[in-house]
Amino acid sequence: MSVGLTGGVGAFLDWRRVALVLAVTAPPLLCLPLLVSEFAAHVLAISAYYVILAASWNMLAGFTGQFSLAQHAFAALGAYTSGLLVYHLQTPLWVSIPAGVVATALGGLLLGLLVLKMRAIYLSIATWAFAETLRITLSAAYEFTRGDLGLSVPSLYGHVRPAVYYYTFLAVAALCLLLIYVMLKSPIGYFMRAVRDDPMRAQSLAVDTTRVKLFAFVASSAMAGLAGALYAHYVLTLTPSIVDFSEMARIIVMVVIGGLGSFIAPIIGAPPVYALNTWLAAWGEWSMVAFAAIVIVLMRAYPAGLAGLVSALWLRRPGRKSVL
Repeated sequence: MSVGLTGGVGAFLDWRRVALVLAVTAPPLLCLPLLVSEFAAHVLAISAYYVILAASWNMLAGFTGQFSLAQHAFAALGAYTSGLLVYHLQTPLWVSIPAGVVATALGGLLLGLLVLKMRAIYLSIATWAFAETLRITLSAAYEFTRGDLGLSVPSLYGHVRPAVYYYTFLAVAALCLLLIYVMLKSPIGYFMRAVRDDPMRAQSLAVDTTRVKLFAFVASSAMAGLAGALYAHYVLTLTPSIVDFSEMARIIVMVVIGGLGSFIAPIIGAPPVYALNTWLAAWGEWSMVAFAAIVIVLMRAYPAGLAGLVSALWLRRPGRKSVL
């Protein structure tokens, strides 16, 4: 009884913290697109899209220890599923987008059953192979997917004004982060961290490690598929470049710079990394050199990423405990 009561009080305090965070952050985030140009609003919208991908991958790699290299592939699977249903069958968006999420969840389930018993580098190679296979398939089956010619899909709202899509991606990102927060505070979250820290010990304590990893893999895939389906109906043209490994590398960099295994990593890592990439794009090939130099300096100074920097600054204040 005492354990349950303690858990209930802890849950209440956690929800109070969530409400406080939302009260503080929601007003500026909602007003932001009204104060900037359309291009800046577009950057904000795509940044929110990457927050979803980074958060879902961080849940898998940072909290469960499963270093998958297929997160961008599941986003592409969700995008193409929705786009192809509309293109070939004239399916309404309210059906095609959920279908994209279901397809990615099923894809995550099937792939997870095949690869999640692998460890470390073997899991990474297997998921990378899946992503590359999907990219090649999308390119080769051009009569069905339009390949590099591009698959044209309708917009979500009948227009592409970025402010509206920013609010859409922001709402979905907030929902995904909330779901991840709830999962991490639930028993499954403790099991996920146990699997990450010491899978053999977790298994000896009767934790079904395969089931825990599979749950995280499916949930992560479904979130990526939802982000990809919404993204498709914002950019309006899909090409196999959405599955380029550079996309996966960008997601990894966002999480690592934010702080792998920290809940706030996607929030503080994805927007600045995407904004920096956009700004450096004007430098042409030198942009990657400059970006790599910035990443190296930051990782050398703070291996725990921006979350480590924020935590260090917070802990300098008297009487403060780490909240990250």
